[in-house]
Order: sequence, then C-alpha cells, then structure tokens
Amino acid sequence: MAVLAAAAVTSGCAQPGSAGAASGSGVGGGPEASGSTSIRQPLEAPPPTATPQPPGRKFQSAQEARTARIAAARRWRLESVPLTPPKPPAQRPRITTREGFEVDGHEELGLPPVFTTVPTKQRVVFLTIDDGAEKDPTFLRMMDDLQVPYTAFLSNYLIKEDYGYFKRMQGAGVVLNNHTLHHPYLPALSYRRQQHEICGMQEVIEEHYGKRPLLFRPPFGNYDRASLRAAKSCGIKYVPLWNEEVFVDHWEYREWDRKIRPGDIVLTHFRGRDDWKGTMPDMIRRFLNKVTSEGYAVARLEDYL
Repeated sequence: MAVLAAAAVTSGCAQPGSAGAASGSGVGGGPEASGSTSIRQPLEAPPPTATPQPPGRKFQSAQEARTARIAAARRWRLESVPLTPPKPPAQRPRITTREGFEVDGHEELGLPPVFTTVPTKQRVVFLTIDDGAEKDPTFLRMMDDLQVPYTAFLSNYLIKEDYGYFKRMQGAGVVLNNHTLHHPYLPALSYRRQQHEICGMQEVIEEHYGKRPLLFRPPFGNYDRASLRAAKSCGIKYVPLWNEEVFVDHWEYREWDRKIRPGDIVLTHFRGRDDWKGTMPDMIRRFLNKVTSEGYAVARLEDYL
C-alpha cells in the first residue's frame, strides 16, 4: 500500500498529455520556447576539450566541434547551448530505494532499488522517455545534432510497427530499456502474468536490439512486491522512476517546492501533435531551455549506475 500510495503521486503514462508527473501539478517555471532564432551571448558552450562527438560524426578539431554545437543550438532555436556534462564519478554512487517506495522484504530479497534521483552532487539531470508511440525522425536528428543523451523505456505493443526507428536510436548511443509488453497496471496482475510482461519484453529487446536491459520502469509508476520479484527474475537490476515530468507546455514535479535537484530523473513520453500541443522537438526545447538556464547538464543515466 505504501508503494501504491507513493506511485499514485505520479501517473507516468496514464493518458497522453495528462497531468501525470507529480504532486503540486501545474505549469512549472522556466522559459517558454519563443520561436526566435537568436541566442543569448555569451553562449554557455562546453569547453573545447570536453565536447563529445556523436557516433559517426568526426570533427577536425575541438574548436570545430564547439562551433558545430553552437550552430546546432541556434538551428534548433534554443536559448543557449546545452551544458556539457562532467565526467561521471570514478566510483559510481550506491543506488538505494527511496524511502516510502519499499515493498515488504525489499532488502532481504535483494529486489531492484526503486529511485527517483541519483545521489550525486554534480549538477546533472537524466532525461528518460517512455513507451514509443511517436516515431518522429526530426526528434532523432535534433538529439543527434545537439548531442544530448537520454534513456528510452519501451513497450512492445507500441514499437512493433517500426523496430527500425528505435534501432536508429540505439545506433546513436541510446540505451533501450524495459517498459513491459503491453503497458498494463501491474499490481492488478498475478506474479506469473507480471513476469510474462517483463520477461517477454526482455526477450523482444534482446531479439531486435541484441542485449537484455538492466533497467525497468513499471507502467504508470505502479508496482508491488510481485512486480519487483518478477523484474529480478528477468535480470533487471534497477527500477528508476522520476522526480519531474516535462510536457510541451509545462513541467510537473514530485517535490512540494517544485525545484530540480542534482541527479533528478526527468520523465517524458514519445508523443506528438495527436496527443500534445506540439511536437517532440518542442518538448525537448522546453526541457533544455529550463535545465540549461538553471545550470544543469544532461547526463547519461547508465553512466551513474
């Protein structure tokens, strides 16, 4: 019951465009995407020596890479250049279950930790995107162009019409993780049915993308003891939830003070104009404008686990 109460604070994938991320819902702070092509100066560009190169892209020099990053920010109408994340800590943080998100026997059974924030003092956040409904090629170009990392949690009933789209995503360095076969409300199912939903998705991802995921996100953020037992039996090591959710037109928060914190996991969805008042690039623009203005870089979640 404690888990259900905690998870009920958020709805995750409840309905496309629904207010589903956290308590204290409503329009969050942060700049709107204005549509202007101008960018504030000075640009907060990454140091030349730290500028990463996405797969398949080669620059002749660090300065050329920096120039390309600035040009990408202007091309996608961002207010400033996304900050380059620091190197992950040499010793990865110990991930534990957030207080109030435990199930009976959680530690004794060695069940995967359930968490909303990675313990770090680095000013980084982690972008995670759920389900796979929208398959916008412009989104892929934008994320590759801007070199922004993110993690995907996929459901088979939504991705099976175009496995190739997510193969292209994987080719750009994105890790594809488990969000069940059919996106059910897991606590309503038996242990065996939950195991089928989770293990079945492990097999789908391994078949099409070559590797069984270590991360699992329960649909709607809802789970029970059987969910975590099933996830463990399928090879899952971590169950990341989220602390904020970003939409095209607003942010929502789990915490009462409606603030982003170092190490926070941010949720959004593969959605487009059929469900939102805008596109996935519009959503990414809103996300990056806010986190960059508050001094946060976007880091790769798997690098901290």
